[in-house]
Amino acid sequence: MTNDEGQMTNENIIPQRNFKAYLGVVLRGFFMGASDVVPGVSGGTMALILGIYEELIRSIKAIDFTVIKLLLSFKIKEALDIAPWKFLLSVFAGILLAIFSLAQAIEWTLENQPVLIWSFFFGLVLASVLMVSKRIKKWSAGTMATIAAATLAAYIIVGMVPTQTPNALWFVFLSGAIAICAMILPGISGSFILVLLGKYEYILGAVNNRDFVTLIVFALGAGIGIISFARFLSWLFDRYHDLTVAMLIGLMLGSLRKIWPWKETLSTMLDRHGQLIPIEQINILPPVFTTEVALAIGLAIFGFAIVFALESAASRKA
Repeated sequence: MTNDEGQMTNENIIPQRNFKAYLGVVLRGFFMGASDVVPGVSGGTMALILGIYEELIRSIKAIDFTVIKLLLSFKIKEALDIAPWKFLLSVFAGILLAIFSLAQAIEWTLENQPVLIWSFFFGLVLASVLMVSKRIKKWSAGTMATIAAATLAAYIIVGMVPTQTPNALWFVFLSGAIAICAMILPGISGSFILVLLGKYEYILGAVNNRDFVTLIVFALGAGIGIISFARFLSWLFDRYHDLTVAMLIGLMLGSLRKIWPWKETLSTMLDRHGQLIPIEQINILPPVFTTEVALAIGLAIFGFAIVFALESAASRKA
């Protein structure tokens, strides 16, 4: 059976939705995709905010060897009867729509108005930490220690310096498998992992230039990575729900280091177009109270308010 929002109450039951509800799932996927394009913001965070995170993990887990075997045997109907394909198709359709429609706009905004876009996402993530913390049923020393450890881990990861790596297809495949695992973890941005692997601009360029060979190889790596990792996450949710949520909270808290809008660049590198890009930065306070600072604060508050509005709407439906 399902609850009023159409979410799973049993991992073995596929929730029933009408067409309008699936359009809502596509929209949530769109917001996830928009977040994934930004190196520092996680689509997993957006899935948590929008209330589909656990269902997404369990749905991906449902794509097991039985389903894959049926697909390879061209027993499509039997495979679709087992897999929650409508939900997954809706989510990933929204993600792809956002990536292909917003990649250039977000790339331009990151280059020309970085403070404003980071401010919006800072407020978004900070509010989501407060909202997700309500999902912990029983607070304990263990949950607090898990939050602290995950916060420290994320803080260190997002402060790492990117490296130079090959553009060979085998490494593109490996990058997809690694990045997708981060992409479904709130707080650890898959895009930022691509930055660390030296593949963010390369993949973004493949999207904008419609380099389908690179994108297909990347997608294959991502597919294998996400199916494997989702099973592990689902196991954690089933057995250690509160500790798993605490880990996710810590990952989001640690990621705020990367999302802080005002930075000072310590070192740069030349990208494949010969342009300087920052590779090592430190967070600083805004120099003076200017129009940009006021607008940035307003966008952070706006992002914060969006999360509370979504949570309020979900509570009313429940």
